[in-house]
Amino acid sequence: MSVYWTITRNTFRELIRQPIYLVLMVSSSVFMLFLASLYYAGAEEDASMVHSGVLATLFLCGLLTSVVGASSSIGQEVDSGTALVVLSKPVGRMSFILAKFTGLAGALAVQCSVGGLSALLATRMAFDVYGKPDYPAIIIMASSILLAFVIGLVINFFARKPFVELTVYAQLCCIAIGFLIINCLSKDWKPQTFGTDIDFRMLNAILLILMALWLIAGIATACSTRLGLIPTLVICLCLFLCGLVSDHFLGSHAEAGSWSARIAYSLIPNWQLFWMADALALKASIPIHYLMYAFLYTSGSLGISLGLAIALFEDRELK
Repeated sequence: MSVYWTITRNTFRELIRQPIYLVLMVSSSVFMLFLASLYYAGAEEDASMVHSGVLATLFLCGLLTSVVGASSSIGQEVDSGTALVVLSKPVGRMSFILAKFTGLAGALAVQCSVGGLSALLATRMAFDVYGKPDYPAIIIMASSILLAFVIGLVINFFARKPFVELTVYAQLCCIAIGFLIINCLSKDWKPQTFGTDIDFRMLNAILLILMALWLIAGIATACSTRLGLIPTLVICLCLFLCGLVSDHFLGSHAEAGSWSARIAYSLIPNWQLFWMADALALKASIPIHYLMYAFLYTSGSLGISLGLAIALFEDRELK
């Protein structure tokens, strides 16, 4: 078990040390805040448009992180011979694949935590055509992001520590502190009750997005055992698009009794189960039992994708 967690920890650290990870983390947060600072004139649907935009941004950046992370932690290690060195130790191929996925899932959780704070803040910042931008939130969050980069640069210069990894941790801490400060201030820079104007229903929607990203990571892990970055990305995007329309094209045929439609409908992940922007727009809450059902669905689908990954990797010839 100690070997398993060693591989998991190393995989996690390798992923968050990649510059693309930091770029996606910071750019997604900045873009969410940008979306929440625009004038939409959406006929009282401005907040709904912001909710949809930030959740889509969170999912898209996580999808790219899943594909790039799986390809670099498995595909590139197989091609470079690193995987063969690891497996020459008392490490089974199943433990290797599961540890790699666990490290990737942890990296996605960290990225989703930073993006989630920005998404929650965006629910406060959204305004209609008669409102105005939330200048305290914009200034404090921009300062937090810049401060994290400064911290990473200073520690990297004086202590010779990895810049990207330090900056990732600094972003998590600085954005969390900035989020707490902003919630104690109103849009007019006056003290207020903590959490005023924050739509905390977004938390459950973010958790569902994280589950969807873990499912994408499982699929990307299976693909990376045999394929490179671009084929893995294409397959994940195709499955994502197929899952979005599976209710329309397969659901009705499955209910009508078509066995082929039932099999396809069961195997293709239904991403609509994880998309709660419409529920937020209707002012509905996401119950806890729905999160539990979604977790069970994610666990079952992950069991299939990771089982396929182990089967594909079991007889993979390593260099």
